[in-house]
Amino acid sequence: MREFAKEFYQSQAWKQCRAAYLRKVSGLCENCLKRGLYTPADTVHHIVHLSPANIGDPNVTLNWDNLELVCMDCHAAEHGSKKRFTVDALGKVQV
Repeated sequence: MREFAKEFYQSQAWKQCRAAYLRKVSGLCENCLKRGLYTPADTVHHIVHLSPANIGDPNVTLNWDNLELVCMDCHAAEHGSKKRFTVDALGKVQV
């Protein structure tokens, strides 16, 4: 999790929103369901990714229209081309 988002992901508002959304979609990956697959999922993903600019906007962070429940494979595919870190010349991870 990115540093700017830690406080949000630990908030009661997010925990309640996430739990309610999980109940709504019955625990199955929404992307897999579109392909006729029944895959358990546990990651509530923001379609419009969170950023320092929108982290305080509940229309982005807590809006069910911006959420989807995905499995690990679908979540990895969504973020696969986006590195969240770099490695410097000394081998240190830079976030």
